[in-house]
Amino acid sequence: MKADASRAQLVQADGLGHESRAVLGDHAALKLWLRLLACSTQIEDEIRRRLRLRFGISLPRFDYLAQLYREPQGLKMKDLSRRLMVTGGNVTGLTDELEREGLVQRESSPTDRRSWIVGLTEAGRSGFEAMAAEHERWILELFAGLDAKAIAQLHGHLGVLRVHLTQLQNSPLEDETT
Repeated sequence: MKADASRAQLVQADGLGHESRAVLGDHAALKLWLRLLACSTQIEDEIRRRLRLRFGISLPRFDYLAQLYREPQGLKMKDLSRRLMVTGGNVTGLTDELEREGLVQRESSPTDRRSWIVGLTEAGRSGFEAMAAEHERWILELFAGLDAKAIAQLHGHLGVLRVHLTQLQNSPLEDETT
């Protein structure tokens, strides 16, 4: 009954995006994938919009600052690049911009003359703390349509899926073995 009500609400909603591509005969896993993708995209778009409106910052900049916030001693630029899953050039560009704005600082690595360590300035740390607090409130608001039990169950199920996906990524494909 709840699934029917949920589907009826979605049918009435404008711009279903990826989810609207599923048809009645599709496998449940395909429908789930499209729904996960639609929800993830919708949440990310809303977070991007709110970050831009409230703080005048992009999501990549927020993610960059979040990585540095977790590492008070700073990070080598190559490690920052790996954590953000972007090229070194992207990190250099962001670092240049954020350094000009006084949010980060670069220091040469004491152990490797070719490396730079990037860390938050005091202004960067306090600015990020304000953004992170607001971000947390937004996430709570966006997930308020689910009760605590549903959130816990969904988190658990997605954890099982992540373990399965990691195992698949670490095993060769059939085409790779021939």
